[in-house]
Amino acid sequence: MPIYAYRCSACGHAKDVLQKIADPVLTTCPACGAETFQKQLTAAGFQLKGSGWYATDFKGGSAAAASSEPAKPAEAKSGEAKGGEAAAPAPAAGCGGSCACH
Repeated sequence: MPIYAYRCSACGHAKDVLQKIADPVLTTCPACGAETFQKQLTAAGFQLKGSGWYATDFKGGSAAAASSEPAKPAEAKSGEAKGGEAAAPAPAAGCGGSCACH
């Protein structure tokens, strides 16, 4: 069963409540009795682990920093120009040559 965070907008009372998904939303504040008890939006408290998930999805530090670096384009071996220099790839449709792929 999920745990929902509630807060009263009248008195500020906050409480975490273990409820079934099908249970009705609480509206009456247990502290002051006002009908201003509202469910709060909170972050999920779980991590997805196991096969099928990337090892860097929930890790911090160098692994997360390495995954945010832009990918380096592969060198073109078949399209080498004279003098041993690689020829520039043809522009993709619609990119206009101002993108990072050139």
